[in-house]
Amino acid sequence: MDPVEDRPRPRSRHIYLLPNLLTTLGLFSGFYAILAAADGRFEHACLAVFLAGIFDGVDGRVARMTGTSSEFGVQYDSLADLVSFGMAPALVMYHWALVELRVDGPIAGKAGWAAAFLYVACAALRLARFNTQVGVVDKRWFIGLNSPSAAALMMGFVWSMSDWNVSGETMRFAALGVSITCALLMVSGFKYTSFKGGQPRERVPFWVMLLIVGFLVALIVDPPRVLLTVALFYAVSGPGQWLVQKMRRRSAAAP
Repeated sequence: MDPVEDRPRPRSRHIYLLPNLLTTLGLFSGFYAILAAADGRFEHACLAVFLAGIFDGVDGRVARMTGTSSEFGVQYDSLADLVSFGMAPALVMYHWALVELRVDGPIAGKAGWAAAFLYVACAALRLARFNTQVGVVDKRWFIGLNSPSAAALMMGFVWSMSDWNVSGETMRFAALGVSITCALLMVSGFKYTSFKGGQPRERVPFWVMLLIVGFLVALIVDPPRVLLTVALFYAVSGPGQWLVQKMRRRSAAAP
């Protein structure tokens, strides 16, 4: 047999383009969220960030399934994440509420844009730390709140308040607290489950399927509150787990 025939056929360029196309769609969603927020369409902006999260979750899986993972794709994904889950949530929150802090004086006004910048900076640091820890830390855990989850909490808060017709000016101090908390959680040392641990299973327990169906039904009925609730529970799971472990160590060390 001709040895040339034994060589593996090169993959189609279209297959290699697919993961990067999904990443580009996520990047576009984040870009659109910024434009929508500047135009005062905050619900559209929040939905765009959530769509970016869907594209971010799909592109990596598609790359692994098709065997088209690459260093270029990893770096491109990180840059897109900085826009979609760093710049976009910060600017949406700023245009919705943080800019209203200027009514409380010049110092409060500066605190508003400083909080927005803090969120962007922490998102960039979180992504840089994640890239340097790939292959080093246990893949079952994230160190610090991942940027898509932080963005989900930020946007879930804005979307829920807007849906309740609560103005950003009314919630400006709460928005300041949410922005700073999300920023610090991203660069914290708290461990968060990545849902990637363990061996892949062919069968999923029946109760898990029921839970997924219930979540989808609730998401259709009331998407802003459901997304906010899920993001909030995940955000507090890291500090909560740390506190439980600390209390257990104290109990074990007690005479």
